[in-house]
Amino acid sequence: MMVISCNKTICTLQITDTTGSHQFPAMQRLSITKGHAFILVYSVCSKQSLEELKPIWNLIKELKGQDIVNIPVMLVGNKCDESAELRNVTEEEGKEQARLWNISFMETSAKTNHNVTELFQELLNLEKTRTVSLQLDTKTKKKQKKEKKNKETNGAIAENGEGDGGGSSSAKEKCLIM
Repeated sequence: MMVISCNKTICTLQITDTTGSHQFPAMQRLSITKGHAFILVYSVCSKQSLEELKPIWNLIKELKGQDIVNIPVMLVGNKCDESAELRNVTEEEGKEQARLWNISFMETSAKTNHNVTELFQELLNLEKTRTVSLQLDTKTKKKQKKEKKNKETNGAIAENGEGDGGGSSSAKEKCLIM
């Protein structure tokens, strides 16, 4: 468990490390199915570790289906503290892979703690953006339904006082929270 503060909101993250879970594919599938966000980590000293993420990424896409566009996913190159001679994956190669997968990218060092907290904060920011985006979509759909209903009733306001006007200001407030 990890507790982190993001824009004055305290969040608790439950982190499941699936390293080596290729030995237990059912557990990996279960973790992916239940996961709400994903961090795909490779070593900048090993091209093979980046290659090994490709089938995992494909499995995530397969299990999450069309929802994948709404799920925070980050590709992370670890061991960025290592010397240039030991590096086998450049930062540009990592960024390019993330771009191809349409996910976020960051380099970290678990050894020196470089960008580790920032990684989780960024993941939460992606989650909050997604949540606000989904809330805005819901409000937009509700407003469209109300407008349609108002047209059908010639603009009459329902007995509960709900009518046209008012939905958009609260949606803007939610965006400002970020």
